[in-house]
Formats: sequence, C-alpha cells, structure tokens
Amino acid sequence: MEGISETPDGKVVVNGREHSLTYTARLVTLDDGTRVAHESQGGEMSAVWAVDLGGGFFAEVAHLGAGPVGGELVMTVTWIGVDETRRYVALGDLWADELPAEVPASWPVAVDLALGLLDGEVELLGADITKDDVETLHQRLLGALHG
Repeated sequence: MEGISETPDGKVVVNGREHSLTYTARLVTLDDGTRVAHESQGGEMSAVWAVDLGGGFFAEVAHLGAGPVGGELVMTVTWIGVDETRRYVALGDLWADELPAEVPASWPVAVDLALGLLDGEVELLGADITKDDVETLHQRLLGALHG
C-alpha cells in the first residue's frame, strides 16, 4: 500500500498528507518530534494514543499488556479512501517465533486482545504471519503458563 512501508530493521513507516509516523515495538515517533512510549518504558502513554496523519490515514497505538519485554505497543492503521477502507496491524514484540524460558502471565492476555484487532480483512505488518499464526502463539503461551 502506498503510504505504508517497512524498513529492513523492522520499523513501519506511515506517510499521511500532514504527518509521517515511524513505529517500532516500544516507540512511535511522529515527524514533528512527538514520541509515544508506554509509561513502563519512560513514556507518558498508559493505554491508547491516536493521530490523524492526513490523506485518509489514521493510526491508533495501544498498550494491550506486557509481552516478553514489557511496554510493547500495538499499532492499527486505517486508511479510508473514496471506494475502500483498509486496515493494518503491527504487533511488534507481542509476536515471537520462540518462547523464552519464562512467559509473563500478561503476555497471553495481550495477544488475546490483539486477536480482537485482527477480525475481518486486516493486513499484518512486520513479521510474515497470519491471524492463524497469532492464534497458535496464543495457545503456545497458554500452554507454557498452564502446562
């Protein structure tokens, strides 16, 4: 999609008409210098932050709960065009190919909430995964916690 790109180092860049936004797992930066991070990572956001980037692009950043590190941010970008609407979701570090030795109890809860963002036609940004992969991760996390 024109206006959304992914860099080799894992960043997602969204270019609207008025603003550009760069997303990483625990930090979102606007081209005007605005920085959004969860309070556990030294930021001021506790739950949700949203911005109209212009050109039909809207971004919402949410902290759904701590994952493997803590302070992980999930971003939903909606593009509203004349004849269509597209949604994109970036899960950041809530997604993991391999589980650590200890799984924080909040991680499967955060992934469960993220699954709610994946209803309908949504493109996942970042890792090359599908909603089924995220559901499988959720089950693996629950298994690691509850055996």
